[in-house]
Amino acid sequence: MEITAVLMLVIGLALGAAGAWFALRARASAAAAEDRSIAATSRAEAADARAQAADARTETATLRAQLHRLEANAAETRGQVAEARAETAQAQSEAAEVSSQLAAARAERDAAKERAQRLGEDREALTNQFKVLSGETLERQGKATDEKTRAIIDPLTELMTKFAERLNAVEKDRVAMATDLRNQVTAVQATGEHLRRETHALATALRKPQVRGAWGELQLRRVAEYAGMVERCDFDEQASTTTSADRAIRPDMRVNLSDGKFLYVDAKVPLSAFLEAHETEDERLRAEKLTLFGRNVKTHVDQLSRKEYWKADTGTPEFVVMFLPNEQFLFSALEQLPDLHEYAAARDVVVATPNTLIAMLRAVAYGWKQAALAESAAEVFTLGRELHDRLAAMGGHLDKVGRSLKAAVGAYNSTVGSLEARVLVTARRFRDLKVTDAELTAPQSVDESTRDIAAPELVEDAARVEPMIGRGAKRRKALPERDELSREQPDLLGWADPPTERRRGTGTD
Repeated sequence: MEITAVLMLVIGLALGAAGAWFALRARASAAAAEDRSIAATSRAEAADARAQAADARTETATLRAQLHRLEANAAETRGQVAEARAETAQAQSEAAEVSSQLAAARAERDAAKERAQRLGEDREALTNQFKVLSGETLERQGKATDEKTRAIIDPLTELMTKFAERLNAVEKDRVAMATDLRNQVTAVQATGEHLRRETHALATALRKPQVRGAWGELQLRRVAEYAGMVERCDFDEQASTTTSADRAIRPDMRVNLSDGKFLYVDAKVPLSAFLEAHETEDERLRAEKLTLFGRNVKTHVDQLSRKEYWKADTGTPEFVVMFLPNEQFLFSALEQLPDLHEYAAARDVVVATPNTLIAMLRAVAYGWKQAALAESAAEVFTLGRELHDRLAAMGGHLDKVGRSLKAAVGAYNSTVGSLEARVLVTARRFRDLKVTDAELTAPQSVDESTRDIAAPELVEDAARVEPMIGRGAKRRKALPERDELSREQPDLLGWADPPTERRRGTGTD
């Protein structure tokens, strides 16, 4: 019983001790947790404190730097203040000096005002006196000055008016010229575009042989007209004729020379190879076409030489002109055949372009002029001979008139002498007898005599020269110099007149 009680007591004590231990343990755990929480809080606060301390140190460094700058600024400000004080002192001294100068200037101003007042009073007095003394004089001078000024200004006004009118006219002309220039530019642009289209159309059309031939003939006609020749008068186109060998020929142009001779021109040079050469962009093919063009020109020279146009008329120059309608054709042909001129000349063919053909045709016109001059000189010689003969006959009549005038003057003088010596002497007695008061005036004698004809061509004997009557059949007999005045037809193949003759031959009839 006692053991059980003891056991129960022991167990109760153990349970109580265990309960107490658990309670203490729970309390210790809570206290430890609270301590840990407090420690964590303390660590956080310590970290914050350290961060704040770092920020404080940074801010302190910043403030120290600012303090250093402020101290430097303060030192600089103190220096500036010192300079300002020095400048202020200098300004004060200058102000004092200026004040003294201002006082002196005020004194001078007062003195000047006083002098000005006195001068004003004197001027007023002088002005009144001057007005009294020179009022009329100033008025007269003012009028004279106004008249002189008007005399100077009026021409200037008129000149300015004319200048303004001229300026307006010039401005109108300028506007008109600008409008005209604008219209001309527009016309040139339109012409350029039209020329471009026409050139393209011409290049297209020249691919046809018939068109090329017509174009060459057209260029030949234009050259002849530019040289001053007229169709069917100075030249004929496509005129058919026959040679001495009964061979029919039909040159493109037949130019009429003096003395009934002709100059034949051919314009049928084959140009197809040349046109094809300039249409291609292949250099090798272009060189081949140009070579072919050179051969075609050479072949055409041989064909013209064989036709022998000059045999159609006796005395016609023994050559034919091969006309190339453009300088570029001749240039390309000479590139392929450098001896083209020598080759053609050896075969009685002259290669001509528009420039050389114009010179040649003007040389023909010069030949016509020389023939006309020879005819005119012969006509003038004949007329001069007849005039000389008629003047000789007229000289005899003038000599007779002179002798008759001398006889009339002698008879007049004899009559005047008889009147003065016999008639007037008796008539003046009527005045002496107081029959009349009229004065009798004696006529004057004529002392001038006629002038004798001294020219031997006009003496009376010259009238005996047999006058030349009639022309035509006797012209060459009466004018042997005709053969010397006439010139032969110029050699057009070797045409090389001197510059003076060439200039005289280039005029248009």
